[in-house]
Amino acid sequence: MSSTLQGVQYFESILDTVGNTPLVRLREVAKGLPCPVLAKLELFNPGGSVKDRIGMAMVEDAERSGRLKPGGTIVECTSGNTGLGLAMVAAVKGYRAAFCMPDKVSSEKVYLLKAFGAEVFLSPTAVEPEHPESYYSVAKRIAAERPGAVLMNQYHNPSNPLAHYRSTGPELWKQTAGRITHFVAGMGTGGTISGTARYLKEQNKAVQVIGADPVGSILKHYKETGQMSEAHTYKIEGVGEDFIPTALDFAMVDRAIACNDHDGLNMARRLAREDAIFVGGSAGMAAWVALEVAKECKPTDIVVVLLPDTGERYLSKVHNDEWMRDNHLLDPASTRVGNVAAGKTARVRKLFSVDAGEPLKRALALIEQHDVSQLPVFKGDEVVGTLEEGEVLRMALADRTALERPVDSLMSAPLPVVDANEPADAITKLLAARTSAVLVRENGKISAILTRFDMLQFIAGGE
Repeated sequence: MSSTLQGVQYFESILDTVGNTPLVRLREVAKGLPCPVLAKLELFNPGGSVKDRIGMAMVEDAERSGRLKPGGTIVECTSGNTGLGLAMVAAVKGYRAAFCMPDKVSSEKVYLLKAFGAEVFLSPTAVEPEHPESYYSVAKRIAAERPGAVLMNQYHNPSNPLAHYRSTGPELWKQTAGRITHFVAGMGTGGTISGTARYLKEQNKAVQVIGADPVGSILKHYKETGQMSEAHTYKIEGVGEDFIPTALDFAMVDRAIACNDHDGLNMARRLAREDAIFVGGSAGMAAWVALEVAKECKPTDIVVVLLPDTGERYLSKVHNDEWMRDNHLLDPASTRVGNVAAGKTARVRKLFSVDAGEPLKRALALIEQHDVSQLPVFKGDEVVGTLEEGEVLRMALADRTALERPVDSLMSAPLPVVDANEPADAITKLLAARTSAVLVRENGKISAILTRFDMLQFIAGGE
C-alpha cells in the first residue's frame, strides 16, 4: 500500500511494489498470427522476476506458523530468482539468508544474491536430487544444522501456488477484462502455473492452460503418462525438473509442450531485438510455446504468456554470442551481420582489396600471400567488381600478358553488400543462393568480407 506524507506518494518498503506487472502485446515475434499474444512482464517486479511474489508469501507463512523467528535464517535451493525474492524479504525483515544453487546458473545471479548479503553455495548440476551434493540436499543440510534456520522449500510449499492464486491470476483476469482464453507459463516448481490456472479456471473453466517444459525435463512426460522418465541436462535455467514438485498441480494444466534449448534461447534474443523485451531463456521458451499455441487459435482468442524474469541475469550466457556459439546454439536470425564480421576481424584484421587501375599481378600476389578467395575491386570508395581466386589463376596461366592488364578489364560483378545492422541470416540466404561471399558495410564504408566458411565458423564457435 502506498502512503502519503504531506502529499507525497510513496511505499513503506520495496516489498510493497511487488505485483501489478504490465501486460504487453508481442508485436514483431507474433506478427501474422491469428490472435493477439500478450506477455505478462514479471521483470517489472523489484527483484526482476516472478519469484518476488512467492518470497513474501513463503516468509509470512513461516512467521505465522512460528517456524521463522527474529534472527533466523532463510534457506532455499534456487536457480537464483526465488533466492533474490527471499533475499529482499530477508533484508527488509532482518533475517539471514543462505541459498544453494546449481552450478549452471549465470554468474550474474550469484553476484546479485551476494549483493543482498546472502550466502551462496554452488552444487553440481548433473547429479540426482537425492545425491548428498545436490543443491536440494545441501539446502536441507544447512537448514538442519543451523539453529533458527528454515528451509522455504518452494517445490513443496503450498504458499507458492497460493501467492499466484491471490495475485497473478486476479491481475490477468482484470487486465484482459475476463477475455483470456489461453494461459502459457513455464513449469518448474509449478507454483506459477498452478496457482494462476486455479484462479482463471474458477472464473472460466474453458480457459486453456499450457505448460512449457524444456527438452530434458521430465514434467511434460509425467503430465502425459503419469510415469517418471530419465532427465537430461539442458541450458535453459530456472524451469523444468528431474523430480515432481508437489507445488505443481497437473490437474490445472491442460497440456504441456516441450521446447529445446535452441528455440527457447534464440526466442529470448529475438524478443530483445524485435520487441525490445529483455528477458531470460525460460521466458524465451514460454514465448516460443505461446506462439505455437497461437498458431492454432481463432481471431477472437487471447493468448497470455508469463515471461518470468529480466535478461540482465543472462548477459554472460543467452545474450552473449560467444557463449551461444560455444554451445552450438546460435541462430543467425538472432544476431547481426556486424557481430559475424567482428568475429572474423578478430582472426583476420584487414580487408584485402585492389583498386580498379591496378594490374592483375597485384591481385595474384595478395591471393598468394594472404590465402584469400575473393578480392573486391574498388574505385575510390565504391565497390565496382570482384576477382575470384580461381578465375585469377585461370587468366594468369592462360595468358601471361594478362598479369599486366588492369583488373577492371578482367573483374566480374561486385559481391552483394549487406549492412552491419542487418540480421545475420541475411548473409546465410545470400550464400545459400550460390553467392561465394558478401561484403559488409558499416558506417557507410565496406569493412569486411564474409564467406560460407566464415559463417560456419561463427555458428560453430570455431577459432
